[in-house]
Formats: sequence, structure tokens, C-alpha cells
Amino acid sequence: MTLLRVLVRSAALAAALLATSAQAQDVRIALVAKSLGNGFFEAAARGADEAAKQIGGVKIIYTGPTTTTAEGQIEVVNALISQKVDAIAISANDKDAVVPVLKRAMQRGIKVISWDSAVAAEGRQLHLNPSSNALIGSMLVKLAAQALPEGKGKIAILSATATSTNQNTWIAEMKKVLPAHPGIDLVATVYGDDLSDKSYRETQGLLRVHPDVKVIVAPTSVGIVAAAQAVKDAGKAGQVFVTGLGLPSEMAGAVHAGVTRSFAIWNPIDLGYTAAYLAHDLVKGATAAPGAELPIGRMGKLKIEAGAEGAMAEPFVYDGTNIDQFAKIF
Repeated sequence: MTLLRVLVRSAALAAALLATSAQAQDVRIALVAKSLGNGFFEAAARGADEAAKQIGGVKIIYTGPTTTTAEGQIEVVNALISQKVDAIAISANDKDAVVPVLKRAMQRGIKVISWDSAVAAEGRQLHLNPSSNALIGSMLVKLAAQALPEGKGKIAILSATATSTNQNTWIAEMKKVLPAHPGIDLVATVYGDDLSDKSYRETQGLLRVHPDVKVIVAPTSVGIVAAAQAVKDAGKAGQVFVTGLGLPSEMAGAVHAGVTRSFAIWNPIDLGYTAAYLAHDLVKGATAAPGAELPIGRMGKLKIEAGAEGAMAEPFVYDGTNIDQFAKIF
């Protein structure tokens, strides 16, 4: 073999080793959804991938259980611990049940944040609220009031699971605001477990047990679609309105059918993007001390409040004037 060939092969081998080394040094961030197959979390994963490309040297592992259970998330996290990921960013199905396994992850040096739906403080280092809980609760009541004739009438809530951290927090904030709306009467809260078929059946039950309900508020992207379909199938479009938190692409039909006048949501793409940036910040040595401001790429900076929490943005309202525009995006 000639000297030239030896040098060429040596150079190729060195390049391959460097590439392998660089790949091995990628920061691996696991984005854990409440469940797979949910459009909201799939959009968040796209945002996380966007952040990874901008940061460079980051790999996103998008994962989650097939059903919205704490047990499923615990299995997923155990697998991630075995994989020795660098960070876990989780939207919790149960804020307390996942704490022991996430503590184990942190003891192994894995950075842990929660986003969208919080983990109890002892089970994470930082929580990213998509918005202020108080603003979300207030917005949900405002949307219900706007859908009611003269802002008066009976409403019901279709939530996700009974243990869902964010759902329960937002409902509690709604109840704080309701006394300022004496014309609104909250008659029931039911749980669809973030499953389309169960949410549909729970809505049917509301319409049967409370035939005078005028608005159903669903602070869940799965529930709001199912509730709107149930109302439409019952022939009650224009009589009962559905509002809450949903994806424009999934709610365009309900808006056009007159089942939904308006609804709100933050941009899940931005949420996943921000969660990935924050997880990377912690891996690189940032701390989530109150008062600190962590860089989050094109979203600017996140100010850390008490309890190691930060809020991303105020919910945005979608209605007939803008639904088609945003339905093309997410």
C-alpha cells in the first residue's frame, strides 16, 4: 500500500472517529408526552426538534405512554433512566405519582423539568407553565360568558383525568373568577380521561342529565373536539356551545358548524420549543433560582418565579375571523 493511500485511509478513519465522538456528545433530551397520538404533543415535539436544530448538538427523544396514566409514564421514565439521557421534560399525568421515579432520575444526574402539566416541586428542577394559571382560568370563564346569551346561563366542565395537574389548577382558577359572573351557574364537572370516546360519552351524559346546559368548557385539546362532535351529533349546534382549549386544525370544523364561537390555546410548537431550550439550559449548568432569566431562543427569556416556575405566554383566542389561517399551521 502506498504512503498516499495510508494517509487517505488514516484521514478518513480520523474523520469517522470525530463524527462518532461528536454524536456521542449530543445532549439527549427526552420530551415525555401525556400520551402518544395526541396532536397537541406531536406539535410540541416539532417545536422541540426546531430548538434542537437551532442549538446544535441536541437530540430530541419524543416518547410517552399509549394511555394517559401515571403508570405508563413511570415505565417510560424508567426506560429513559436506563438509556442515561441527559434531561427529561415531562407533561405529567399525575403530579405526585411520578415523583419517586423522577427523583431517581435526578439522583443519576439527569436534569428534570415539567411543562404543560406540572410535577410536584420535589420531583423536578423547573416547571414551564404555558401561561399564567390565573390568566387561563380567567380566559376560560370569559370564553364561556361570551358564548352565553347575555352572559347568563348554566355551564359544565369536561376535564381530562381527575388527577391531571394543569386541568385541576385551571378549574380551581375558574372557580375563583366565577363569583364575578353571578349570571353563570356551573352545574357539573366530568372527566373524559383525555380519551376521545370517553369524552364523547361524558358529553352525551351532560346533555342528558343537564338539558339546560348552554356551554361546555373543555380545557383539554382531546375533550373539546369530542364534546363539539357530541353536541353536533345531538343536533344542538347553536343551542349548546363548546369552548375551552384546543388546536385550530382540530377545531376549524366546530367553528364553521356553529358549535364553537371561540376557544383558546397557546402555541404547542412554541411550548415544546421552550421546554427543549430550558432542558438544555439546565444540562449546560443553568440554575432555576427565583429571579433568574433563562434564554429560550426565539421566545426570548423565561423569568423564574417562586417555586421554580415560569410562564411562557397568555392564551390566544381563535374564532371565525382567524381559524382558517391558524388551522394551516397547527
